[in-house]
Amino acid sequence: MLSSRGALVGAPLLRAALGLGLGPGQRRAASEAHGQGWLQPAGCDTGVKVYNSRTRRKDPLIVGSADATSWYSCGPTVYDHAHLGHACSYVRFDIIRRILTRVFGCNIIMVMGITDVDDKIIRRAREVLPPTVYLRVTENIPQIISFIEGIIAKGHAYSTAKGNVYFDLQSRGDKYGKLVGVAPGPVGEPVESDKRHASDFALWKAAKPQEMFWASPWGNGRPGWHIECSTISSQLTVHAGIDLAFPHHENEIAQCEVFHQCKQWGNYFLHSGHLHVKGKEEKMSKSLKNYITIKDFLKTASPDVFRLFCMRSSYRSAIDYSDGAVLEAKHLLLAATAFVEDARAYMRGQLVCGPIGEDVLWERLSHTKGAVKAALADDFDTPGAVDAIMDLIHHGNRQLKAVTKEPGGPRSPAVFGSIVSYIEQFFETVGISLADRQFVSGDSGSATLHSVVEELVRFRLKVRQFALATGEATREARRQQLLERQPLLEACDTLRQDLVAHGISIKVSPSHQGPVTVGVITLRCRVSSHHCTQGTVKAQTSHHADVACEHTHLVTN
Repeated sequence: MLSSRGALVGAPLLRAALGLGLGPGQRRAASEAHGQGWLQPAGCDTGVKVYNSRTRRKDPLIVGSADATSWYSCGPTVYDHAHLGHACSYVRFDIIRRILTRVFGCNIIMVMGITDVDDKIIRRAREVLPPTVYLRVTENIPQIISFIEGIIAKGHAYSTAKGNVYFDLQSRGDKYGKLVGVAPGPVGEPVESDKRHASDFALWKAAKPQEMFWASPWGNGRPGWHIECSTISSQLTVHAGIDLAFPHHENEIAQCEVFHQCKQWGNYFLHSGHLHVKGKEEKMSKSLKNYITIKDFLKTASPDVFRLFCMRSSYRSAIDYSDGAVLEAKHLLLAATAFVEDARAYMRGQLVCGPIGEDVLWERLSHTKGAVKAALADDFDTPGAVDAIMDLIHHGNRQLKAVTKEPGGPRSPAVFGSIVSYIEQFFETVGISLADRQFVSGDSGSATLHSVVEELVRFRLKVRQFALATGEATREARRQQLLERQPLLEACDTLRQDLVAHGISIKVSPSHQGPVTVGVITLRCRVSSHHCTQGTVKAQTSHHADVACEHTHLVTN
């Protein structure tokens, strides 16, 4: 959720959270009311349009100052090994933060709130930019108590004889429910509940036996969940959350609007979608026991692969997790890596190609830059941006087709240098490094497998060299020698075909490294068969999904 404080007039909305039902016509009217009365804040236009849960439309993102835009993020609440559902949400918002910073020039000062009032919570490291500062709830208890006192003083909260403090939702009238068309009704309350109304929510909870507690004017206890973020985030420009529109963000709005006496707290609210298990209409969660831990995921794929997997869908949409979707992201990343390596080989004169259509590539590069920025400015459309990048790679690969003869005319290193620089910059912007090898560590057998395959390919090459070497023999003698050695060549071809069945293909292209170099042997390996950790990692440059990476080795006499 992104928000910017303001004192604007909000639309009259629903009282569904108070238990009042609505008919179809009322729901439609409520939906149409979203956006009415909402005014664009003053400040610096970032050039980005974001989907605003408040208005249910894309609005220009205006920040107070591009030089210092403060950003608050609700921190993780993780009780055990963090799972991919946690990672997906935080990676998506990390990508948005990077885009705002590195593409649209916002200097983000990020603060993360950590809910540490329960000692079972374990903070887990994530592959994201670290916050500028962490704010722990336990370090802000006096501020939270003062915030609650302010809400009570304004008549919107009450304390009970049991030492609890509740927000009085009926005091908000029809101003509650700004992010959801119809807020869920109140859940059943225990008989011993001391609330005035079933929908009231806790600002301060009286201490239970063996719980952590702090002293307060209402007795020993600890803060409620929603008040923590309201207190910490009240003075910040950007407020980032996950999929917490109801009740967390609704309650934050209610608390902050009555405390600050403003009619619109938070101009923008962005929410990310859940990570779903493929084929099931349920989110990945600990309670449903359908989760995959980050630790287990990293045994089969790299953090960069997961980051690209997250970028293949809009941050607002639910995303289906499946092995196939992860494998697709892996192939795309390896394809980008392969192109960069091939283009560099061409620039060094190690890859022989036909004449390059420079004008076409320069035009394609310019078009891609515009398409990528337009996509990112349109509610952070990372799928569109990735598609534009992969289309540029496709056009570059068409120009890098190897030929068997040395072509005439000059080479075209400048255009490929510019393309490589832009592609690397794009991936670096979103937190992906093409310089890192895209493999999974910890596979003890992969190095041995690579060595065996390499020696096998070298042996095959020597056999072929012997079979084709005829020296200075007469034409008839050479014909006879080749005829006698034909079974050796056929055996080499059979071996090559057999290796393909195991996901390894061999290609030999002319090299120009000097007379001692016999050729360049490329091993291509299916990642699904094993995880390569050796050689210069490259990738299948076409869109075939069954080949994932390749290694280039110079073979000398």
